Amino acid sequence: MPTPVTFSAPNDSYGIPVVEQANALRHQIRKGDFNLPTSGFAPGLVQGNIVILSKTWADDFLLFCQKNPVACPLLHVSLPGEPLMTPLGDDIDIRSDIPEYKIFRHGEFSQSMNDITSIWQNDFVTFVLGCSFSFEDALTKAGLTMRNIEEQVNVSMYKTTIPAHPSSHFHGNLVVSMRPFKPVDAIRAVQITTRLPKSHGAPIHLGDPSLIGIDDITKPDFGDSVTINSDEIPVFWACGVTPQLAIENAKPEIAITHAPGKMLVTDIANDHISLM
Repeated sequence: MPTPVTFSAPNDSYGIPVVEQANALRHQIRKGDFNLPTSGFAPGLVQGNIVILSKTWADDFLLFCQKNPVACPLLHVSLPGEPLMTPLGDDIDIRSDIPEYKIFRHGEFSQSMNDITSIWQNDFVTFVLGCSFSFEDALTKAGLTMRNIEEQVNVSMYKTTIPAHPSSHFHGNLVVSMRPFKPVDAIRAVQITTRLPKSHGAPIHLGDPSLIGIDDITKPDFGDSVTINSDEIPVFWACGVTPQLAIENAKPEIAITHAPGKMLVTDIANDHISLM
């Protein structure tokens, strides 16, 4: 499990500690003043996908994560009924600090909410999983440009035909996120993200999207379409939206996830999880 950041946190170009920016962003989210995708915010800090399930389903989902560590890299698992994510940062309340939640009932999407305090249960277990937005920071530091950040849109995400390893009830195919790069930059991206297993690690596919079941690269299943130039290839990483498909198949009475692209911003430094 990650531990709270106890060393000097990174500063932005104006010298403001990024942890302070993260805390301020979470308070904006909590007040309902921010509901955008979180890519590019609080650079240098880990962002996380979330899955919230009742204790009855938690052990089986934990097994699903352990069998699929690339798609579901575990950062934190809470105690039942515990809403504060203290190991991940100061004053993080999982009931209110995500820009948008998706509620599933018996595997069917039910509604979106900006605060789940009203439906919180004392047996809820929260899973926080590593996110590709964390490795975007490492790629940016290496001089690579992410098209979704450049065009100020949500990252492109696609359902694939690559099966995840099933647990007793959770099963389904992988979801991937895509970023286009020139071939030389794609090689560099592979090298950098290989060192970040808690942020999905290396890409699982490069090039022809039809080989992993994507028929039309211009029509993502989640997020937004981005420009792919003629001298670029699409690069695909395993994505933390994968559990949403597994939830649809497992059909628990209730499950809560983040909306794609709208993550939990933590106080943990990206450099810290690269060593985990």
